Amino acid sequence: MSHAAVPAGAARPVILLRRVVKSYRMGDVEVVALRGVSLTVEPGDFVAIMGASGSGKSTMMNILGCLDVPSKGQFYLDGVDVRTLDEAALSHVRNRKIGFVFQSFNLIPRATARWNVELPMLYMNVSAGERRRRAEAALELVGLADRGRHLPNELSGGQQQRVALARAIVTNPPLVLADEPTGNLDTATSREVMEMFSELNRLGRTVILITHEYDIAAYAKRVVRLRDGLIIDDRREVAVDAPPPQPSAVTAEEHIFSQGVSA
Repeated sequence: MSHAAVPAGAARPVILLRRVVKSYRMGDVEVVALRGVSLTVEPGDFVAIMGASGSGKSTMMNILGCLDVPSKGQFYLDGVDVRTLDEAALSHVRNRKIGFVFQSFNLIPRATARWNVELPMLYMNVSAGERRRRAEAALELVGLADRGRHLPNELSGGQQQRVALARAIVTNPPLVLADEPTGNLDTATSREVMEMFSELNRLGRTVILITHEYDIAAYAKRVVRLRDGLIIDDRREVAVDAPPPQPSAVTAEEHIFSQGVSA
């Protein structure tokens, strides 16, 4: 493991991307999805990454989640040089350092909420009693202490996403990575889930959120916008160590007009 990319005396960032390029071969054509992206995310930050279809945000999400590796450039996750890892080591890093929350919840249908939360700890040699204790504590943190024995189909969409969030944090990873976490939820439930993300960030969790919705991105302390594989805007709304904002409902159209950008 190398820490050469982190300046001496500086706090180690959770994410450090330096001139990251990602390209794919599609037949005889090379498609460049990321074109030299650099990004640093400090511990305790809450970052929303936005972009239209084809902007590169899904590719960035895959790289940040160690589901893919850069073609060129450097990527350090909590001090680990990801490009030096083989597939087994990448799987280990995903389990220990990243808590994933997906749009489709990805819960096991025939397993209880508590068992779904316990699942990541099965790969960490955690004892059964400790798994249960930590899963129940995580469910209590997301307001579902009384739902541990329920199956996913006995829970609302918002409750299922809270179970997914409890599963993401139960291993205490340095990063929670959420990919369109409100995409399958109505407006009121989306607000409840995002307030839960904000509360976790207040408790010190580092959160990176992939979204295309301005009202969801408004919960973040920092908004990064991608276009054609490049970062075109990186705007901090709130300091890293300050509480996350409490946004009012803002439509995409209102955001565009407030920024003076034509539709």
